[in-house]
Parts: sequence; structure tokens; C-alpha cells
Amino acid sequence: MRLKRTEEFRKDAVRIALTSGLTRKQVADDLGIGMSTLNKWITAHRDLDVVSKEDLSLAQENDRLRRENRLLKEEREILKNRSGLGPACAR
Repeated sequence: MRLKRTEEFRKDAVRIALTSGLTRKQVADDLGIGMSTLNKWITAHRDLDVVSKEDLSLAQENDRLRRENRLLKEEREILKNRSGLGPACAR
């Protein structure tokens, strides 16, 4: 039997998917809905201002900072693991 979700639940799901920093798959799994269902809701609610411009701006900035942080961690690991070389200043 299919469970009918309220409009409020759908809007909240869209807001979470767009601002939480989680993947859509993670959000869908956490909410107990299918990925295609979540994608349909996002498409349907995209123009309804479910997410304020400020929240969306903050979410975009968080995404940018997460990518930058991941890149810096990868670079640090590369530098830590370089084989047989001493500190750069010793060369």
C-alpha cells in the first residue's frame, strides 16, 4: 500500500535535499522515499521558493567549502606520503 505524503512533507524534503549538503540518495533513504520520487518533488517545487535565497546561498557556500576542504585534505595526504623526501626546506 502506498503512503500519501503531505504537501508540507514534500516541501520539507525538497528543502532538506537542496540545503543539507547530503546527497539526494542519502536524503531519500533517510526519509524513506524513492530517489525518483524525491527528484520529482524537487522538479515540481523548484519554482515555489521552498528554500529562501539566503538558505540557498548558505548551502552553496557550504558546498564550495566542503569541496575546498576535501581538496586540501587530499593535497596534505599527498605531501605527507611522498616517498623518501625530506622537508621541502631541506632541499
